[in-house]
Amino acid sequence: MTVALSDAQAMDLAQQAAHLWGARHDAPQPRLIRNRENAVFEIALPGGPAALRLHRPGYQSQGSIASELWWQSALAVEGLAVPTALPTLAGDLVAQLAQGRLASCIAWAKGDAIGEGGVPLTQSMARQCALHADLGQMLAEMHTLTDGMTLPANFTRHRWDLDGLLGETPFWDRFWEHPGLTQHQAAMLQAARSQLHADFTSYIARGADIGLIHADVLRENVLDDDGALTLIDFDDCGIGFRLYDLGTALSQNLTEPHLPQIADALISGYSRLRPLSTQDIGLVAGFTLLRTLASVGWTMSRLPADHPGARAHIARAVRASDIVLGGGALLGR
Repeated sequence: MTVALSDAQAMDLAQQAAHLWGARHDAPQPRLIRNRENAVFEIALPGGPAALRLHRPGYQSQGSIASELWWQSALAVEGLAVPTALPTLAGDLVAQLAQGRLASCIAWAKGDAIGEGGVPLTQSMARQCALHADLGQMLAEMHTLTDGMTLPANFTRHRWDLDGLLGETPFWDRFWEHPGLTQHQAAMLQAARSQLHADFTSYIARGADIGLIHADVLRENVLDDDGALTLIDFDDCGIGFRLYDLGTALSQNLTEPHLPQIADALISGYSRLRPLSTQDIGLVAGFTLLRTLASVGWTMSRLPADHPGARAHIARAVRASDIVLGGGALLGR
């Protein structure tokens, strides 16, 4: 299990890294935003504020992080509201610090997160729907712009494909073997895995939309600046099912009273630029379930089995699996 840096350790590294990006010696001290998988700081550079990341060791290679930043910057050049990558004074997108820790820096993004995982949304139903319609259109624009790009020869990212999500060695671990599962729960998640594997195998056979995806379109990664949305945190981006981005965006809304309207708004917004067939729309619930399953795997190398966060992810995945396996409408539609 990965042990996070202490705040003091992270601050020492952030101060070291900030100077590589040109921070003046009399600049304000880096401000810690969060210290979880990556430690993220706001730093003051001569050109304005920036977000500095100290990357979790062993998760992404230097080349993979550089590829992430290349894609993010290419999207920004095309006009998508995402922060562009900032090179060091030496011209590097990724810097290596003491203890082998990797660091990168992106332009600061304005706005507040549209919500937080596990906390009910407070906006009116109309506002929730408007935000998700705009988010859906933004995701469609991101996918369309990416389809027109030629990736660099050395571009390297992991895959959120059938094997990466539901194979024997998923990128985020074997969720059906989480030590916090009861025997019944483990069997339920395994049954959900089998059903989704069959559904998505059929989807691939009829021509699944696969390409670069953000793969972590959670509320905290969507900033709202007076109605203008910005998408941040591309740390998990990779090659995968485009519909997984929609499922991820809906996965935190499963207990919202306006879930059907939110789902309709997200799908409608996406369809403005990338029309979805009736079959594709029917798969969005499956990709939403898939994200809840993958999140259980995500906790396995990050949280103790009895951690409240791990238990919450398990409970959500079990509820979602029970609905889908029972033939119910996960998205209320």
